[in-house]
Amino acid sequence: MKTFMQRKEDVQREWYIVDATGKTLGRLATEIAKVLMGKHKPTYTPHVDGGDFVVVVNAEKVFVTGKKLTDKIYYKHTGYMGHLKETTLKEMLEKKPEEVIRLAVRGMLPKNKLRDRRMKRLKVYAGPEHPHKAQNPKPLEV
Repeated sequence: MKTFMQRKEDVQREWYIVDATGKTLGRLATEIAKVLMGKHKPTYTPHVDGGDFVVVVNAEKVFVTGKKLTDKIYYKHTGYMGHLKETTLKEMLEKKPEEVIRLAVRGMLPKNKLRDRRMKRLKVYAGPEHPHKAQNPKPLEV
């Protein structure tokens, strides 16, 4: 029996929707990363981008354990000397809750050439509304 290797022409993409209300941030991000990579499919091939689309709603209602709201810090450098900006998780959830989930999933994807392509298939929205109803996304149990 020959080993099956998926080709990019054979990839069938589906749409999934995830409600982040009350879900733990890290556990949610790992499940989303698996779907974006295509590891939930029996046709998974590491060098082929065979993952699916994921729509995350209610990103502002994500849950974190412990003292991460005040202790977890996101860093961003502007490119100028001495301009390293710090933002806590609490501030990020107030200003840009979509970015919190996006950064968590990005950190859990492999650091290779496929990461940016996989991240383009992740759609994150702060509230319950999203513009992808026409794709008929299936609910993803996390």
